[in-house]
Amino acid sequence: MKPLIILDTTLRDGEQMPGVSLNISEKLEIARQLESLGVDYIEAGFPASSPGDFQAVKAVAGAIKGCGVAALCRCVRSDVDKAWEALKGAVKPRLHLVIASSPIHMEYKLKMEPDEVIERTVDCVCYAKTLCDDIQFSCEDATRSDWEFLTRLCAAAIDAGATTINIPDTVGYSMSEEYARLMVYIQENTPNFGDVVLSCHCHNDLGLAVANSLAAIDAGARQVECTINGLGERAGNAALEEIVMGIKTRSDYFGGVTTNIVTQRIARTSRLVSTMTGVEVQKNKAIVGENAFAHEAGIHQHGMLANRQTYEIISPDEIGLTQSALVLGKHSGRHAFAERLAELGYSISEEELEDAFRRFKELADRKKNISDRELEKLIGHELADVPEAFQLESFQVHTGNKINSLASVTLVKDGREDTEAAMGDGPISAVYNAVARVVGGDWPLVDYSIKAVTGGDDALGEVTVHVAIGSKIFTGKGLSSDIIEASLRAYINAINRALAES
Repeated sequence: MKPLIILDTTLRDGEQMPGVSLNISEKLEIARQLESLGVDYIEAGFPASSPGDFQAVKAVAGAIKGCGVAALCRCVRSDVDKAWEALKGAVKPRLHLVIASSPIHMEYKLKMEPDEVIERTVDCVCYAKTLCDDIQFSCEDATRSDWEFLTRLCAAAIDAGATTINIPDTVGYSMSEEYARLMVYIQENTPNFGDVVLSCHCHNDLGLAVANSLAAIDAGARQVECTINGLGERAGNAALEEIVMGIKTRSDYFGGVTTNIVTQRIARTSRLVSTMTGVEVQKNKAIVGENAFAHEAGIHQHGMLANRQTYEIISPDEIGLTQSALVLGKHSGRHAFAERLAELGYSISEEELEDAFRRFKELADRKKNISDRELEKLIGHELADVPEAFQLESFQVHTGNKINSLASVTLVKDGREDTEAAMGDGPISAVYNAVARVVGGDWPLVDYSIKAVTGGDDALGEVTVHVAIGSKIFTGKGLSSDIIEASLRAYINAINRALAES
């Protein structure tokens, strides 16, 4: 067997996606799910980038016991110190050092000559090795670098103490066959490569992140860096679920390559990350998209009825998509509610259970039956809560197609109610203007989206908003069977997030 190390970078590279900003409790919830999923390493963040990232990495390092925790740092001693300070409480810590290696990056970003880059690498890797045994070294923009220089740089890093060498396709530039050849070249032309683990990290700018990652694995890479749902800046990163299921489904091709991923937990992990980040998974996304196991064409349906394998190469239950026989509604008790959450893979505290059950009862009074998808959205929103400086008490809206909308909104802060009214071009605009009057200040809305969680006229509506505060974007999420209430909750959630960081 050929074990493949999975390093998940959802909490670091994935969170760099514009509009995604996770608080510490959300990062911890995702980290615990990644641990349960079976990843080998969680890259928890870049501690030197901000106090918030430092605290998040420290929290994840202290909470996670079943897998390694990594932190990114540039080849700068102060970065290494910051990363180690955040990481040192981890059961299995890893320092991940990175420096650019391409001519364009060395000239315009680093303003360093190649020999200076090697000198800096040796100094920082040697220093990091005095703090931590597990050192990963990455050559940023490796696929646009000179191959001979890469082998010199990797050899220097290995001599200095690096145990994992990562060759990232940082800007998604490489073609699959080309990337595979580079991987073979590094192994064959780095004289001291020996037992060092070769890693790949691919971006999706040309839509090739997963294909390039699989090509690298076929060429000898024994670690792959990826994110849930392919989350990441620009066009995103290689998607964990696609890589893992590609290897599992085509085990005949990959010749004994295995992972520790519990594939039955993929669907739940995907939905949790989507809920926490506010980034919806496209319907036709491979493996976890809503349509991944949908068959509409008549000829496909006929084949499926005869034998599911005619058009399905993966069984839905392989990734944890199961149909529940248990129907939850307004008469369901706390025990049945808790039992269903456990079956869905949630392990939450008594306090969180009480809050979630209260919200469930409020929802059950409005709609007859609650599906698993709605239940997961509900619990996801509960786990993603932030300190509520302002809480929604009530609202009223007067609207029509021939008049400006008028809204009255009552919010509660520190036990005191405050009500304001405002007009707007539509009901959402009116309630948002009223909220801004209660809160005070400017809270510009830069993005708004709404999605029905399930079908039916009583379906839950999930609203995601992005609010700009200075140069920062804050994401807010709201859930309700009333779309105006869901919109209000999302806007207030974004404001509360901004206030929590101020």
